[in-house]
Amino acid sequence: MAKEIERKFLLKNDAWKIAVINKKSICQGYIAHSDNSIVRIRIADNNAWLTIKSITVGISRDEFEYQIPKNEAEEMLKSFANDNLISKTRYYLKVNGREWIIDAFNGDNSKLILAEVELESENELIPLPDWAGKEVTDDFRYTNLALSKNPFNKW
Repeated sequence: MAKEIERKFLLKNDAWKIAVINKKSICQGYIAHSDNSIVRIRIADNNAWLTIKSITVGISRDEFEYQIPKNEAEEMLKSFANDNLISKTRYYLKVNGREWIIDAFNGDNSKLILAEVELESENELIPLPDWAGKEVTDDFRYTNLALSKNPFNKW
């Protein structure tokens, strides 16, 4: 079983921008969810994925991800997720030898920018960049699923 172990942070400033090595536009939507899982479709550039994740607040969750044809992903988003889409630009950074991602959200979440870092284990300690602010890993409001239903600009 695949595990995703990550921490999320708000940002203090824009100093992260000097470390950007790549970026992608992402559109994603949730086609199903229950008390313990979600099913997401994501399109980034010319690629698309179907992802099934456990819903947990915290640092670790089960995750299964499968690449699917982009045209089928577009149809699924249109048919099943039109009311809960998320659009964002994802920036990739290398900081202290570790990959970080910064998600700058669009639309009703446009004022939100989050930093994420994936870990090897839940107990792994990492040095935080100066631009990493308050940790929001345990705050469900900052999950993409929650943001698709209750956008940041409406808080």
